[in-house]
Amino acid sequence: MLGSLRSPAAAKFVAASFAVSGVVHFARPSVFRPLIPKELPEPDAWIYASGAAELVCAAGLFTNRRWARPASAALLLAVWPGNATYAVKVSRKQGIGSMASLIGWARMPMQIPMIVAVWPVSSVSPERAS
Repeated sequence: MLGSLRSPAAAKFVAASFAVSGVVHFARPSVFRPLIPKELPEPDAWIYASGAAELVCAAGLFTNRRWARPASAALLLAVWPGNATYAVKVSRKQGIGSMASLIGWARMPMQIPMIVAVWPVSSVSPERAS
């Protein structure tokens, strides 16, 4: 199981997910506003920055750059609090059994296989190491 999560196809899936999500960050930033903790000022700045980071990581993963796997893992870990914030907010507002709440909480464990898929591995092809 872990081997299939570490496959190039799994990393490409994460890259595709980042690419789609990154575009949505710019096309419809309102989708992500509920994920920004209220303690962070200027929510749109965080949304655009995380969208740009997703697009950069997607490009790096698609082209097998050495920095892309650790950067992608760090990005997934960095946005985890936003997903938790959203899950708590929507559960309080709509109830724990609401569809939005279930989706919010489901996002949390779904990030684990994505992190595993991009977690840095010791072998990187030398021709794509830069």
